[in-house]
Amino acid sequence: MKKIVIGADKSGFPLKEALKEHLIENGYQVEDLGMQSLEDFQAYYEVAPKVAKKVQSGEYDKGLLCCGTGMGMSIVANKFKGVYAAVVEGSYAAKMCKVINNANILTMGGWKLAPQEAIDMLDRWLNTEFLEGFEFKKDFLTNAFKQVQVIEDENFK
Repeated sequence: MKKIVIGADKSGFPLKEALKEHLIENGYQVEDLGMQSLEDFQAYYEVAPKVAKKVQSGEYDKGLLCCGTGMGMSIVANKFKGVYAAVVEGSYAAKMCKVINNANILTMGGWKLAPQEAIDMLDRWLNTEFLEGFEFKKDFLTNAFKQVQVIEDENFK
């Protein structure tokens, strides 16, 4: 079953809602740990840990976070070992953060992106695999990912 954990603060709420609807329409089971309405205020630093912990634990392979720029969510999510959150502002970056960096959380900015553009970015990320189309760099990229994990082991206590 296709499933994903998502969340947003107030600035990312409208974008998250559009992305959530798209995910559900496309057969995803969606767990939304962010704001459920504009009155249900939660800050980015409250939402991102909830989503990051679900990805970190392996309960979900992928997560989606939306705030004003995507940056705050990414910074917080990346504080969790095994979480690779990437801020994306275009479709190419959304695809390549999976191909090259094996990103497991996508973060986007509600102040920056129109829903249809964000849907295209999300779909590219969801439908791409690590190393896809980069078989010629498979050894390098696989080693690079392992080196990032070594850096994590050294710095996350």
